[in-house]
Amino acid sequence: MDKMMKTAVMTDIEKVEIQERPVPVPGEKEVLVKVENVGICGSDLHYYESGRIGDFIVKTPFVLGHEAAGTVVETGKGVTNLKVGDRVALEPGKTCGECEFCKAGKYNLCKDVIFFATPPVDGVFQEYVAHEAALCFKLPDSMDTVEGALIEPLAVGMHAARQGNGGMGQTAVVTGAGCIGLVTLLSLKAMGVSKVYVVDVLQKRLDKALELGADGVINGKEEDAVAKIMELTGQKGCDLGIETAGNLITSAQLIRMAKKGSTIVFVGYSASGEVTLPMGMALDKELNFKTVFRYRNIYPMAIEAVASGRIPIKKIVTDFFELDNIQDALQACVKNKAEIVKGVIRVC
Repeated sequence: MDKMMKTAVMTDIEKVEIQERPVPVPGEKEVLVKVENVGICGSDLHYYESGRIGDFIVKTPFVLGHEAAGTVVETGKGVTNLKVGDRVALEPGKTCGECEFCKAGKYNLCKDVIFFATPPVDGVFQEYVAHEAALCFKLPDSMDTVEGALIEPLAVGMHAARQGNGGMGQTAVVTGAGCIGLVTLLSLKAMGVSKVYVVDVLQKRLDKALELGADGVINGKEEDAVAKIMELTGQKGCDLGIETAGNLITSAQLIRMAKKGSTIVFVGYSASGEVTLPMGMALDKELNFKTVFRYRNIYPMAIEAVASGRIPIKKIVTDFFELDNIQDALQACVKNKAEIVKGVIRVC
C-alpha cells in the first residue's frame, strides 16, 4: 500500500502535531489494520505531560497510544487466522517467546517485550498499523471497535481481579475510580464478588462507579474511608482490596481497612515509584500482597465478557475526540481530570 497516513507525533512536552508518515507494510505473519478507535490511557497522559514514567523516558519524535482496535485491510502471506474486513482488538505487546517467563505463560514479565507507546517504541495514534496477526483478536459481530479498543484496559482490570481471587461472598474495595479502577470494578462484579465499594476524591468518577454497578462509593475528601468501610463490614474489614490510584494515602488505607488474612492487589504506580506502608499492621493481619504488571492470556476472555453483555465496557467512556484535534484532546484530559473519566480518539 503505497500511500501516506496521518500520525499524531509528540514533538515536545505537551506538544503533539499531525504529520504525514508512510503507511507500514505488513510482514509475513502480520496484518495491516486501519485503526478506528484508540483509548487515551493514563500512561499516555504521563508521557505527554512529563515525558517519562520511571525509567521509561520519551525521546521525541514519539507516537503515543496503545489501546487500539480497527479493521484488517491487508494480510501477510503467512497469515491464516484473519482476513481482510475482520474487525480486531490489538494486544499491544510483542514478547520474545523464548525466555523463562514466556515459556511459563507469564509473558507479561518478558524483559524483551516490544510494547506500543513505551519508549522507544511508537504507539498507534495513527491511521494504520502493521501488527502480528497472533496479537490481533477478532471481534464478534455484536461488538464495535470502540469496545475493541477498551479491551486493553479491561484486561488490566481482569488481571487485577484474578490476582485477588475475587469471587462470591466477598466484599471488595477499589481505591481509585479512573479507567483502571472502573474496569476493575466491572471485572469484580462479573466474577460474582458480592459487594464492591469504590473510593475516590472526584465525584464524577464516583458517580460513574455507581452507574457501573458499585454497591457504594466513598468520597475520601468528605469522609473517613477506613471508618466507613469498617462500618459497612460490621468492623470486620474487606476481603479484598485493589489499589489503582497509585497513591500513598489510599495504599495505607487499604491495609487499615483489610480483614485479617485478606488480599491486597497493587495496580497503580505512584509518581515516585515508592510508597511507605504500615507494615506492622500488615504483618499483624498476615495480609497477602499481590501486584499487577499489565496482563497475560486475557484478551479472549475479556472479549467474550463484553460480547456476552456481562461487562458493559463502553459505559466507561465519557468523551470522544478526533485524531485531527489530538493536541486539544490530550490537553483537556490532563487539565480536566475531574470531568473526563475516559477519553477515546476516533481515528477514522
